[in-house]
Amino acid sequence: MNNKKMLISLERIIPDKLLNMIQYIHCSLVSSWILHWGSQPLKFSEKSVMVFSPHQDDETFGCGGMIARKREQGTQVAITFLTDGRGSHGSDLHIQNQVIRIRQQESLTALSILGVNSSEIHFLNHQDGSLASLNMEKKQQIITQISELLNFYQPGEVYVPHRKDCHQDHEATYNLVKMAITQSKITTEILQYPIWVFWRSPIFILLKLQDIAAAYHLSVTSVKEKKEKAIAAYSSQLQMLPHGFIKRFFNSEEIFFKSE
Repeated sequence: MNNKKMLISLERIIPDKLLNMIQYIHCSLVSSWILHWGSQPLKFSEKSVMVFSPHQDDETFGCGGMIARKREQGTQVAITFLTDGRGSHGSDLHIQNQVIRIRQQESLTALSILGVNSSEIHFLNHQDGSLASLNMEKKQQIITQISELLNFYQPGEVYVPHRKDCHQDHEATYNLVKMAITQSKITTEILQYPIWVFWRSPIFILLKLQDIAAAYHLSVTSVKEKKEKAIAAYSSQLQMLPHGFIKRFFNSEEIFFKSE
C-alpha cells in the first residue's frame, strides 16, 4: 500500500471529530516547527509575480501576505484561477452554478483588499475536480493557456500549490504550471505554497527531509490585517472547511518551498 492510499484508509476508519482534532494538532505542530526551526528567511524581492490557484481562496490562504506586500511596493501581481470552484457545496447543478458566481465575486473582493487590479485576475474556468484526469487534448489546452499568460507577464516569481499538497487539483496545478513554464521557455523562480499537506499528511510520510530542506518563511506582519480581511471575504468557503483549518493562515509568516 502506498502512502496516499494508507492515508485515505486511515481517514475512513477514524471518527470525524477525532480525525479533525488529530489533524489540527498535527498541522499546528508541523507549521510551528517549520516556521521556527525547519526553514530559513525568504528574502523579499521586487520581482513581478504570477500566482496560480486551483480554486478561489487558495491564493489568499497560501500567499495573501506576499501578494499584499508586493502590491504595497507597486510590484505587478497577476492571479490565475484554473477551476471554477463549483464543487465546494455538493453536486446539485443549480447550486453549483450559484457557487461559481459567488466564488468569483469573493475572489475579486479578496484580491481588491490585497491590492490586486481586477485586470490582472484571470479565470480559466475549467471544471472543479477535473485537473488530475484531463485527456491529452484538454491538458495541452490548459498548458497553452498558462504559457500564453506567462509569456505576456514574464514574471520573476511564480507561486503554485505544493506538489504534494494532498488535493488532486492542487497537485495537478503544480504539474500543469511546471509544464507551461517549460513550454514558454521563460526563466522564473518557482515557489510552492502549502494548503492541505500539513493538515492531511503525517510528517515524513509524504513530506520528506529533502522537501523540508527547501522550506522558507516570509514575514507578513505588516499586512496581516489585510490578509485577515481578504480571508474573511471568502465567507462561502470558510463554513465548509474543517474546524481550526484556517487558523494557520492567520500567522504572521507564510511558508513557501522553493522548486529546483
